[in-house]
Amino acid sequence: MTQADWQKDLVVLVADKNMEHAVRSLLTRPRSLRTRAVTVDSFVHPHHDAGCRLTAHNFLRPFTNRYAQALVMFDRVGSGHEPASRNELERQVESQLSASGWGERGAAVVLDPELEAWVWTDSPHVAAILGWQQRDPNLRTWMVQKGFLTESETKPIQPKEAMETALRDAGKPRSSSLYAQLAAQVSLERCSDPAFLKFKGVLQSWFPPNT
Repeated sequence: MTQADWQKDLVVLVADKNMEHAVRSLLTRPRSLRTRAVTVDSFVHPHHDAGCRLTAHNFLRPFTNRYAQALVMFDRVGSGHEPASRNELERQVESQLSASGWGERGAAVVLDPELEAWVWTDSPHVAAILGWQQRDPNLRTWMVQKGFLTESETKPIQPKEAMETALRDAGKPRSSSLYAQLAAQVSLERCSDPAFLKFKGVLQSWFPPNT
């Protein structure tokens, strides 16, 4: 089948609504991702991270003739197989996708340890969106004081706990819309997380910019 034969370019299966909002927001930024514009549908697996790890291939099997590519995304923490590396989990899911009819058209991105690892960049938008724009101490100093960071670190070891605590201290409710805002505003060049780099690389290989 050619690209024109598919109903849409991409189907994305994710572990939760926060991830769905983040990914859909990122996909509205083809110029920043260095891809062409993509037509996409997204689904949240009812069994979240572990469901994506174990049964993504079954969930996506009915879509093999409707979408050109399939992407599965979930957190390593919560997947039910935390001792495995993100690379091992990705290979497992990609092998299952390939055998279920996707061939080379499927990929997996495992966020390590969790989605919030993508939040923590040095962009000023992070502090603003998390409610820390006018607070003293600033967000980074507060994180060091609370033990989420050392002076030499750039990302907290427990990114989800750090984000939830920062929101709670700022009196800002946690919601999926925050992830969409972060994905829409933070520079994509600032994130060096390996899973994020794979996410961008996969999209660039599948959907290169129009020439």
